[in-house]
Amino acid sequence: MITSPDQRLDALRGSAPRKRHDARTLAALENNPRCALRAVLDASGSDKAAIAAHAGYPTPFGQSRFAIVRGNMFEAMVKADGCAELLRVLRETLELTLPEVGYQDLNDVGGDGSNQTRHARTAQLLTAAARGDGTDTLYDHPMLRLVVGGHSVFLEPDLVAFRIGDRFHVVEIKSFPIVDGQAAPAQVRSATTQACAYIIALRAMLAEAGVGPGAVSETIVLVAPKDFTNRPTGAFVDARKQVATLTRQLARIERISDLVDLLPEGLTFDLAADDTGRPQRPAHELAEALDQVPATYFPDCLSHCEMAFFCRSRARDGSSLDVLGPAVREPLGGLDTATMALGLARGTLTPADDQVEMATALRHAARLRAELLDLPGAAGAAS
Repeated sequence: MITSPDQRLDALRGSAPRKRHDARTLAALENNPRCALRAVLDASGSDKAAIAAHAGYPTPFGQSRFAIVRGNMFEAMVKADGCAELLRVLRETLELTLPEVGYQDLNDVGGDGSNQTRHARTAQLLTAAARGDGTDTLYDHPMLRLVVGGHSVFLEPDLVAFRIGDRFHVVEIKSFPIVDGQAAPAQVRSATTQACAYIIALRAMLAEAGVGPGAVSETIVLVAPKDFTNRPTGAFVDARKQVATLTRQLARIERISDLVDLLPEGLTFDLAADDTGRPQRPAHELAEALDQVPATYFPDCLSHCEMAFFCRSRARDGSSLDVLGPAVREPLGGLDTATMALGLARGTLTPADDQVEMATALRHAARLRAELLDLPGAAGAAS
């Protein structure tokens, strides 16, 4: 009999190897903190992409090769010649007063590129700086570590800058443009949530040396091309809200046993792969197993979660208002399904006491729509 949370999580994953988190997967946790299915799959280390594909809902994910190459080229240019362009951005664009710059390249340590060695050296240097014993101010690709659900996750920010207001700042270097002082909100949000994982990991590392969380700023330095040129510019991004949300999600994973205890005994997402890696489990059986865990779908899930198409199909089948997004869902608070909303709008459903005001508003909206479209039955909708 399986009793411990770790055993239950291993049983949920089945025979597949555990998938390790990275900054992107941790950032995705912040986008939909209410989704129990996502929390269970992430805590168990399940391969969400493989599960979704076998269930019949493959999701194309990952950056294009062109985007990766472009991003690497831009980052190399920003860091060339001792980070000359980065320093210009920090001093000129962001109007920061920086002391003499001490640069540390942490891509490897004396030729040793292992995560453990790089993390040890990163901890040594940044802890010394936080205590006022170091002279370095820029740390290129430091190696951070965060424990998620009892398992270590190594994280590697583009750069960490120190002594901007006597605090550490995570610097995210991205190749999407900042045009007229504005960047695409979705891209900024993605970069910000990814940087939040670095902030939390950096705070955890410094906490081991007795350094408080205030040593790490929740303001991210975003460096990206200006307008349609390749010349870097910069912007500050306030990440306080995202840091708080991701911190709660990570704590939720640590308390995942409370959620796992509610799942049916014997539940598993094992694909029962053969020696060649081909899944043998019937797809309908896997889908039935997934349906045992509540999922919360939003349209934004399509941009960050491998299970998005599967959950969208379930939300549509149940006429859930979630499938229409928060812009529709939130004003209709208290209503769960599109069927209920349409019934109140058409007058075919009697509203409960706490739905009378909402029903009146929906009937009024239905009447206006009917008048605009010149549909028959406008009067009936208004009655």
